[in-house]
Order: sequence, then C-alpha cells, then structure tokens
Amino acid sequence: MKLDDLDRAIIRALVVDARATYADIGGRVGLSAPAVKRRVDRLVSTGAITGFSARVEPSALGWTTEAYVELFCRGKTSPAEIGLAVARHPEVVSACTVTGEADALVHIRATDVRHVERVIERIAAEPFVVRTKSAIVLSRLINGSPLNG
Repeated sequence: MKLDDLDRAIIRALVVDARATYADIGGRVGLSAPAVKRRVDRLVSTGAITGFSARVEPSALGWTTEAYVELFCRGKTSPAEIGLAVARHPEVVSACTVTGEADALVHIRATDVRHVERVIERIAAEPFVVRTKSAIVLSRLINGSPLNG
C-alpha cells in the first residue's frame, strides 16, 4: 500500500488524537471533512490503519512495574507459536522475535515485582521455553511513538 503525504499527515493527526473530527483534521492537512473521511475509510480498508483505541495510563490500573523478558526456546519453535502462547497473558504488552541469543523479547506490565515474577513463571512453563532472562525497568526515559513528534 502506497501512502502519500496527505495520508501520512492524516495518520499523524489520528495518532495524536484519534477522536479529532474529520473537520479538525481537514483544517490541519488542507482537505475538506468529506475528503478526510474518504481517505480514512480507504486507510482502514487497505489495512494501513488497523483500528482505533484508547491509551490508558498503566498506573491508573495499578500496573506500575514493567519488565522485559528474553525467551530462549527449544528447537524450531515458530514465531506464531511463541506469539500465541504469550498473548494469553494480559500482562504482556508486546512481544517480538529478535536477533542475538534470545528467540523473543516480551514486554510485561504488572502491579509489582511479585506479579512480574508470577507472569514469568507462567511463560517459562510453556513447553518450548528453555530459559528466560529478565530486566525490570527502573525509569522510562522516552515514551511514545515516533509519529507523535
């Protein structure tokens, strides 16, 4: 899918405020509200925009502790298998395969260190996990999307 400068500007506006009206976005990018709506509909239908959601401050939910966990898997564990397994845990914010010794990196948010430990124990119990290596986040230095800026 090919995005032009207007598409990118509309996406940037939606990343900043997904609740902005088409008229507000149009005013920022130089299009009418109906033209913005047509472009947003096209961006959704082509999969460039995959959805709209609310961003919630994790501490509002009591999830003030976060960790990154490297997974070391046996044999030829597929990325899909890893993804399905870690997606079952609501504390998992994101997961990806990575280069290097580990097979995957999992980002966890939890209420406290003990909660993180329980999540790691559940993930480590998956039959394909050989071992884990974790790091607790002390402070977040940069937070957000490159499009926010």
